Amino acid sequence: MNSKLIFEYDYDNILEMNTDHEENKEWKERKVSLGNAIIIGAVLALIGVVIGANWKSWFGGYGPYLGIGAYQSDVDWSALDEVYDKLASSYDGDISKDAVIDGAKKGLTDALGDKYTVYMNAKEAADFTDDLHGNVGAGIGVEMGLRDGYVRVLRTLPDNPARRAGILAGDILYKVNGEEVYSLESEEIAKRVRGEPGTEVEVTIVRDGEEKTFKLTREEINNVSAYVDYDGKTAIITVTRFDNDTGTMVQNFAAKFKDKGIEKVILDLRGNGGGYVAAAKDLLALWIDGDVILKQKSKHYGDMEEKTSSGKAALKDMKTIVLVNGTTASASEIVAGALQDYGKATVVGEKTYGKGVVQQLFDLSGGTKLKVTTASWYTPKDRSISGEGIVPDVEVERTFEDINAMKDPQLDKAKKL
Repeated sequence: MNSKLIFEYDYDNILEMNTDHEENKEWKERKVSLGNAIIIGAVLALIGVVIGANWKSWFGGYGPYLGIGAYQSDVDWSALDEVYDKLASSYDGDISKDAVIDGAKKGLTDALGDKYTVYMNAKEAADFTDDLHGNVGAGIGVEMGLRDGYVRVLRTLPDNPARRAGILAGDILYKVNGEEVYSLESEEIAKRVRGEPGTEVEVTIVRDGEEKTFKLTREEINNVSAYVDYDGKTAIITVTRFDNDTGTMVQNFAAKFKDKGIEKVILDLRGNGGGYVAAAKDLLALWIDGDVILKQKSKHYGDMEEKTSSGKAALKDMKTIVLVNGTTASASEIVAGALQDYGKATVVGEKTYGKGVVQQLFDLSGGTKLKVTTASWYTPKDRSISGEGIVPDVEVERTFEDINAMKDPQLDKAKKL
């Protein structure tokens, strides 16, 4: 079973690009009682699906979906037999085995009460992978997230349908194709907005208490994870997420700085919700030479440290400013926190989100995935970020009004330092 370590921000989601953005304890198979363990998911999820009539005989084929292997359960699952017997003997309707198993696996993870530990069916897993790599297909080109109790537009992408139509940062996502969506999670709204290129979608927003409806044609969204701009002798590196090749991309940018006479780097991590820890480590290797960039503490796997590779710190003496805001999270906070701890950069902007937990991503049977919180992480100086975030050295606010007016006081401040 393959797995990858990811640090991902799940609180916010991006409609056409994902920033939302980090080992599973193995179980020993027991033929009688552990098979029923999967049923608890359906029960704890208060079902949403119905447990089938032949549950016990199914388990041998479905145990591997949860990566169940060699853990000795000490829980008495016999009470579930009572539930099973009642459902099997009295449920009036057809039973889908696939739906039962899928619901059970979701319920099992939901019962943990950890919003970052998630079971994904094959479709959800494929969408997650596409989002993480920026393969989001066709949409309208907006970033959105939960703010002040509503899912709002956080940013519109240049030369994309939303910006051309006049949708603005701060707008509340109210309806999609006439259906109210304001009470849904941003991920669910994103699914409704996405579609085939060339198809139309009707989006209704609320701005200053008034509804405005836009009919938009979906387009393919080009969504690289990092890019660089230049302002005189200042290089401005924007990293939107930490994809597999993000670290390499930024290293390639930095290789050209000497020839360009670059004297200062601004690293923009605003709106970056995380991604693969390996990519964050590769990026940090440009500033931190072979030192610890984060510490992990885990109930099951003990304590460990992550270090950068040596000999790649081309920017270790470069004046560096890091831009952050409330949607800078997870792997981005690792980067900002490490650079701040070592005095390699001045952090400018607003306090970050505060996601200090690590997820392990498991590829399961049938194209499904399991994302499990396996550890808590700390900065090199043992600062916990969970719920606290990274506090900037220089605090500068950027409002929705600033964004819509194309003003950026945070970047302006960074250029002056």
